Amino acid sequence: MKIVVITGSPRKNGNSNTLADSFIKGAQEAGHSVVRFDSAFKNVHPCIACEKCGATGECVFKDDFASVKEDILSADVIVFASPIYYFGISAQIRAVIDRFYSINNKLMGADKKAVLLLSYADTSKQTAQPSISHYEAIINYLGWKNAGSVIASGVWSAGDISSTQYPQQAYELGKNI
Repeated sequence: MKIVVITGSPRKNGNSNTLADSFIKGAQEAGHSVVRFDSAFKNVHPCIACEKCGATGECVFKDDFASVKEDILSADVIVFASPIYYFGISAQIRAVIDRFYSINNKLMGADKKAVLLLSYADTSKQTAQPSISHYEAIINYLGWKNAGSVIASGVWSAGDISSTQYPQQAYELGKNI
């Protein structure tokens, strides 16, 4: 399978990036092809609802989203790996998701699977619920299948996740996708 992992953390050694690394390791060991797109280190302009993509089929912005667009379209699995900073997925990954609008007709109904990898400092399950609901709304709208998730709570500082079971869970999810 071809897998695209879209990360949203600006911390290179952050907890959600550790989840992404673990997932990728498992997926590659299982023989899958993986493309990683670190949105926090890319220039992805947010959608401005200009509707040019609807008229022409192309987004007006010529930025780094163009470098991953074809990978997203041809992928079998899309993985969203994000920290939760303030009750939602990061703005960096959100900009990428918003740009799905420009390729909506090609994504909708595509035979794709999706995975959610989240990390956050709080230990309340309620804190992750808005991000989980957003993910579910996206994949339900697009008609994709949920292939699993790792929701890592109680990890605040970079590296906190290393002493938990979450990286192993992400590895197993990648290995068994």
